[in-house]
Amino acid sequence: MKKILPLFSYAFHPVFIPLMGSSLYLYIYRSFFEINEIQITLVRIGILTLFIPLVFLYFLKVIGKIDSMMIQKAEQRKMPLGFQVMLMSLLLMSVELYQSMPGLYVFFLGGMTATLLALSFLFMQKKISLHMIGISALTAFAMGISLETGENMSSLIALLFIACGAVASSRLSMKAHNYSELTLGFISGLLPQILLWRLWL
Repeated sequence: MKKILPLFSYAFHPVFIPLMGSSLYLYIYRSFFEINEIQITLVRIGILTLFIPLVFLYFLKVIGKIDSMMIQKAEQRKMPLGFQVMLMSLLLMSVELYQSMPGLYVFFLGGMTATLLALSFLFMQKKISLHMIGISALTAFAMGISLETGENMSSLIALLFIACGAVASSRLSMKAHNYSELTLGFISGLLPQILLWRLWL
């Protein structure tokens, strides 16, 4: 089991969550968009939230600013989180995204809010789990989609809650976080998404 648990930390690394949420949204609402529109949106989101951040993290690792892609040390997280806020701001400046995909826009707005919360905690000398922020935000987003469409997504939502537990267990087994940091991460990811539902639902 100890060999399996770390896999959840890699599979649900925070850098993958934006593309996961986007793919889910565009799959559920696929009948509202042209195929090329879906493809362009996924490519743009993939570049801004996955490709560029991974290149940036690799660059920071090469120059010695971070020890690993997991960024275990609290003091090493400020620059990557600040960079992530900047990239998400660029995404949120898209009027087209706001008008044609309001649910996805709110997902990213909640994600940026959660990232700012994580950054704020760092300045208070408190590290919270970015993994839990990501998986809990994705879970809340799936719940929002289900409420908005009326589609029965209970199986997926249940699996995502199980994933939350698996990710938390993974982070504990890797000694990356304690219970307090995991709980704060879960709340910081979940709450902004739910509070922002009023802009969407």
